[in-house]
Amino acid sequence: MTMMSFTEAVNKADRLLERSVELNALRYGDFTLSSGQTSKFYFDGRLLSMDPESAHIISDLFINVLMKGNIHVFGGPAVGAVPMIGTLALKAYEKNIKFKGFFVRSEQKKHGMGKLIEGNISAEDAVAIYDDTISTGGSLLEAIDAIEKLPTDIQLALCVLDRKQGGSAELIRRGIPLFNILFKTEQDTVEVDHDTLREWFA
Repeated sequence: MTMMSFTEAVNKADRLLERSVELNALRYGDFTLSSGQTSKFYFDGRLLSMDPESAHIISDLFINVLMKGNIHVFGGPAVGAVPMIGTLALKAYEKNIKFKGFFVRSEQKKHGMGKLIEGNISAEDAVAIYDDTISTGGSLLEAIDAIEKLPTDIQLALCVLDRKQGGSAELIRRGIPLFNILFKTEQDTVEVDHDTLREWFA
C-alpha cells in the first residue's frame, strides 16, 4: 500500500478534532475523571470510534502506522477497543493486508473456555495495543500485563488522545512507544499532536 504523507496525516487529524467537537465527543467545562482527577475537558473516544467518518480517519492513520512497524496483530481492552478492532479488520481486508484482532476482557470468563483474551492472538506475535484515551493508563496497562503472559512482544501502543496524566510515561518506562493523534496541552486544551505525526509520517 502507498504510505500516507505527513500533510495528509495532519489533514486527517485536523478533521478528526473538528469531528470530535461536532459529535460532542470533546466538551470543555469542569469534569471529574474515572481516575478521580479533575479536567477542564471531557473526551469520549467511543463516540468517534462508532462514527463512520471518525472511524475511517482513525483506521487510515492506524493502518499506516501498523504497516510501517510491520505489525499485523491489533487489539486492546474491552469495551473501548472493540469498535476499532472491527474497523481495522475490514480496512486491512480491503487493502489485502494480513491482520489479526483480539480484545482483553475486564475479568476472566467463568464459563465456556474461561478466556481472558478473546480473538486471534498467539504466543510470540508482534502486537500493537490500543485504547481510545490514555490518562493514567489503568485499563491499558492491565491488558498489557495479560497479553505479555502469553508471552507476546508488544511493540506499539496506540490511542486517539493522550491526556498526559502518567499513562504514556509508564508506557515509555516499559519500553513501549506510543502513537497518538491528539494530546492535552499545558493549557488543558486538546490539539493535534504534530510532533507524533511528524515522527511517523514525515
